[in-house]
Order: sequence, then C-alpha cells, then structure tokens
Amino acid sequence: MIREQLKNIFQGKKILVTGGTGCIGSEIVRSVLKYKPEVVRIFSNDEDNTFRMMHEIDASGSKMMHEIVDRRFLIGDIRDKKRVLLAMEDIDIVYHAAALKHVPLCEYNPFEAIKTNVLGTQNVIEAALESDVNRVISISTDKAVNPVNTMGATKLLAEKLIIDANEGKGTKPTIFSSVRFGNVSFSRGSVIPLFEEQIRQKKPITITNPEMTRFMMSLSDTVELVFKATHLAKGGEIFILKMPVVKLGDLVDVIIETYAEKYHYKKDSITTHTIGLRSGEKMYEELMTESEAAAAFETDDMLIIPPQIQMPSINYSVSDYPEARPCSLSRYSSRDITPLSKQEITRLLFPSSR
Repeated sequence: MIREQLKNIFQGKKILVTGGTGCIGSEIVRSVLKYKPEVVRIFSNDEDNTFRMMHEIDASGSKMMHEIVDRRFLIGDIRDKKRVLLAMEDIDIVYHAAALKHVPLCEYNPFEAIKTNVLGTQNVIEAALESDVNRVISISTDKAVNPVNTMGATKLLAEKLIIDANEGKGTKPTIFSSVRFGNVSFSRGSVIPLFEEQIRQKKPITITNPEMTRFMMSLSDTVELVFKATHLAKGGEIFILKMPVVKLGDLVDVIIETYAEKYHYKKDSITTHTIGLRSGEKMYEELMTESEAAAAFETDDMLIIPPQIQMPSINYSVSDYPEARPCSLSRYSSRDITPLSKQEITRLLFPSSR
C-alpha cells in the first residue's frame, strides 16, 4: 500500500493493539506510529515486555513513542471484559493480536487456551460493539485450518466469532475481519531463535522432521497484510498473504551455516537430533481449505476468503477488491508448493548478508 493511503487510514485516529507487546502486536505499533495517529494504546498482560517497550530506542536514539501526542501502555488481560472496555473507550481501530500461541502449551493447558483465544476474543467483540469502534482486525494462524491441536481449534473458533460478529451486530457500524498468518520468521517462540540459541550453546539442534514444510513470512510482510486488510475489509473476510514455503531440513542447514560463523564454530561441529513430531503438529501446514478456495478471490499477493456462512446484510463481489479475480487454487497447503532452495531461504531470512 502507498504511504498516502496509510496516512488516510491512521492519521489522527485512536488505535488499540491487544497483545501489543508481542512480536506481531509490537510491530503493528511501530508501523502505525509512522502515520501519526492521535492515540495508540498498547494493551498487554506481560509486565516485563511492556516495561521494555516503554523504553525502546529507535535507530535515531529517540524513544520509539516520541511522535505520539498521547500514548498509553495498559496492563490488562482480554479475559477481563471490564478492563477491555476501559481500554477501548473512544477507539477507532482495534488490532486484536493477544492470544495463547504455543502449540505444546495449549495442548497441555486447553481450557486456558479457550479462556484467552475464544472467550477473550468474544470480550473484544462485545467491547468493540459497546464502544462503537470502526473496525476490528483479528490476527489468526494457519493452524486454524483443519486444526489438529488445541491452539488451532481455539483460533478457528475465534475466526468464527469474528465472522459472525458482522451479522450479529445489528445496526452497529463496526467491521470485523481476520488475517491468517503462516510462521513469522524470528518471532518469539519460532524455531529460528531456538536454533540460534542451541548453536550458541553448542548443543545439538533438535529437529522434528527434516521433511516437514512450513509457510514462512517476515514481520514486515505480516504488517503489510494487516494494513491491507484494514483498508479493504467489508466485514467477515479472512485475508491471507501468498507466501513461500520452506523445508525444515533446509532451514536448519541455512541456520547452521549462518550462526556457526557468527559464534566462531565450524559448521561441521554442529549436530542435529531428530525428535519426531510433537503432540498436535502436522507435517504440512494449510492456509486455505478446498471449500474456502471455491469461494475465494485472489490478487497477485493475497487471498481473500468471504464468509462461509450466509451474510444477508453484506454482498461480496470480486469487484469489491482492487485487482482481484476468482481464486485459481483448489486449496493452499505447503504440501503443494515447491519449497525455497537454501540460497532462496538465505536471501529471505538474511537479505543484507548476501
């Protein structure tokens, strides 16, 4: 999107980011700041990351928040509707990034995942309607597609709640839509920081299966998709970035070559240990099902899925989305896409080093 469009969306607006100190939430905050909104409220239950972000320094040596007239760091939890309501007072745009995202932790604490990802999302919806918010963009995941784990199942339910909110809102003006992501490179909890730390400590790299494939996107791509969704959303859509696929074994080789040199080890001295799939993991990831693909639209860089339930109050047409056309894919799965080569993975992850 061009800068002028984003300026029109954000300048002078009041914005709330739930999970605003997480990897995706904080990157949304940093990017929104460039367009001089009136208010950015960063809502998080993570006191330590909130403190760190308050004192974050940009490349110029200034505090990250120096351009904002009014900014608020709010400690709270989306499980607490009263707290969410207070945070959302007089807000124009909500980015809902708060969630429990780690597959194994959700597997062993399923009701905690339900309380945050499902009930918390419903709290955000109800608070947005009570506050007459203009639009809510919710962050989802590829694991919501044909879910086999608790995290994916709860995020699928969150998507369904966001979709249904457009029909259940009555005469309220709020637009609710979602964006679906693959793996975000270098985000907390992703495999790349884990592999780097294992190399730093000269421990064997633990790999589930070298043939496993995953969608991979950068943080900047993530924010670009979120902002496009903000601009295009009519309500109820799921927006998906077309993104490359990496094979885990190739990713590990690239990481070893890069970080072994950084920590002054010979790459041949770094070993790998295959541990097998963890509970709730798939060999391949999906971003769009066959039934979704049948109704979807696409552009050169994005897929747009209208609601799969009837929405009498909203009509969806390919002409509503610039440069869109009916989707040519039968599904969108990492099983069907040729993975990047090791050289391409290097260029994707470390563009300045090659």
